[in-house]
Amino acid sequence: MHPEPLLTRTFALAWLASLFMGLSYMLFLHFPEYLDGLGASEVEIGTIFAATAVAAIAVRPAVGRVMDLHGRRRMIIAGNLVNVVAVTLYLTVDAVNGWTYAVRLVHGMGGAILFTALFTYGADIIPAARRVQGLALFGVSGLLPIGLAGIIGEVVLSLSDFDALFLTALGFAVGALLLALPLREHPADTAGGPRRSFLAPILQADLAPLWVITLVFSAAVQAYFVFMKTFTIEEGFGSVGLFFACYAATAIGLRLFAGWLPDRVGQKRVLFPAFAALTAGFVVLAAAQSATGVAVAGVLCGAGHGYAFPITFGMVVSRARPAERGSALAAYTAIFDVALLVSGPAFGAVIALSSYRSMWLVAGTTLAVGVAAFAWWDRRVAPAPVSTVPA
Repeated sequence: MHPEPLLTRTFALAWLASLFMGLSYMLFLHFPEYLDGLGASEVEIGTIFAATAVAAIAVRPAVGRVMDLHGRRRMIIAGNLVNVVAVTLYLTVDAVNGWTYAVRLVHGMGGAILFTALFTYGADIIPAARRVQGLALFGVSGLLPIGLAGIIGEVVLSLSDFDALFLTALGFAVGALLLALPLREHPADTAGGPRRSFLAPILQADLAPLWVITLVFSAAVQAYFVFMKTFTIEEGFGSVGLFFACYAATAIGLRLFAGWLPDRVGQKRVLFPAFAALTAGFVVLAAAQSATGVAVAGVLCGAGHGYAFPITFGMVVSRARPAERGSALAAYTAIFDVALLVSGPAFGAVIALSSYRSMWLVAGTTLAVGVAAFAWWDRRVAPAPVSTVPA
């Protein structure tokens, strides 16, 4: 019996829509430089980035419920439309004021809807028998923009100005919308009992440790997503493009050529070394004295992300009730916004009170403590393994 095909037209369209959405969103890795030029402090930059999380957190419960009740496609289209509007509005931002925060709120809403809906759709269309391979490949659509957007943004800014960067992001946003239009609704998996409230998966005992470690992980990585640009400017070596190119290349390489490892040796046996690599990346950043240090940190952090995100994502998919997958993944992705809301201003305050190097060490220490707590807690509530899920 031949296995169900993985690389279908639907998979390709969803993958490309996710890629273009990611490129549009990740180009705003350069936005801190724009804010710095407008006179924003590190604390204010962190707070402005955190503003995206406010709308994202608010909209996520509704997104999860709509997906569970009515499917994923309408949320994908709605998210794309909001994203196009949000990116267009950046062309009107010329000072740090209330309007800047309003634009970030709209952008956060569009990003939240799209990220949740596209990745839930991706999980739906992957054959269960090929979930490991499928999630690894689909996840590459979210990793490529991390590396490419840094480089694309630097090229655009070297040739022109931030208006050109915003227009480039708008082009990718429109491309994501056009790629998503042909997508058709995939039949929802309603096995596993009736749908409960949005809070039910959040309070589910075996999911609780995953919410905590995801919060710690996402809070830590916000440090370099928000402050890598200004760190390299202040230090005078390395670049956001160098860091994220090394980061994405490492993560993608592991996904493509060693994505089978968690299935072969066990998810947690890969997850904990991945977190160790990520922690080491923060230590290297704290001690970096040259572009080489920034590159090495990018490799270590990329190795950590390359496994940590898909393994925790897959654990949520396998532990959540199929009929509540939309709500569970909405909760999972909302944690990244909660982390941004808290860690952006907090890390900015550490920089203001001490230094960037102290901030990297605080991020790494937070991650190490969180991983230790997760290891203890999850051992007591994790369900008995019946199958392995993603890499």
